[in-house]
Amino acid sequence: MGQFTGFRITLAQVFKKKVTGRYPKVKRDKPARFHGRHVLNKYEDGMEKCIGCELCAGVCPAKCIFVRGKDNDPENPTSPGERFGYVYEINYLRCIHCDLCVEACPTEAITESKLFEFSFTNRNDAIYTKNELVVDDEGRAQRLPWELWHGHEDDNTSGWMRATAASGDADYIGKVGWSGERGFGVRAPETGQRGLILSSHPELAKDLNLEVVNESEIPSTRSARSGKAPRAKATQDDSSDLAEKK
Repeated sequence: MGQFTGFRITLAQVFKKKVTGRYPKVKRDKPARFHGRHVLNKYEDGMEKCIGCELCAGVCPAKCIFVRGKDNDPENPTSPGERFGYVYEINYLRCIHCDLCVEACPTEAITESKLFEFSFTNRNDAIYTKNELVVDDEGRAQRLPWELWHGHEDDNTSGWMRATAASGDADYIGKVGWSGERGFGVRAPETGQRGLILSSHPELAKDLNLEVVNESEIPSTRSARSGKAPRAKATQDDSSDLAEKK
């Protein structure tokens, strides 16, 4: 029987419940901060968020982003600012999905979806242009032929952008600090954040279905000596983005 000893673990698995998923027909839920394919967002009124500042291209360590801004037409502006992103390209043969472009963007124009299943038959398809990156009139990402979309991968883009008290200030716990998006409005806080909103924002509490609390009910963590709020206690497993406010 010695020759079968090495198969002991293998044979034991035969009688255990199978956990194999039906991928790619069924996808597992991705973490809130999963880095996937990018999208260029619009405001709720349909105007583009990108202002062509090129900060995303400047911070990109892989040099995969190419942006050129252009002055808005005063009669028919593309974005609320003076300029808009006239040219926007991402080379996915270089992109490492570090999310630094998302962090650098001052208008939350570029975020990442939960989609990572895309392959190319030629190099030109790997260079996404603005027409392929900008969301449609429903606020959804463009569905390209070489991508495997099931419909929900862009429901919650770049979750860490919706982290309340992201800078560690306890006074901002539960407060929405991000703008609305086309087709989605003001998104709910990231999964794992405190599901509450201060009583000073009842309209947001109703829209986001959050618990309303009075400011006095939130334990004070302000230091009497420095007058500054120390690091807020994280309410999720991944609290790496909470830094002490200086």
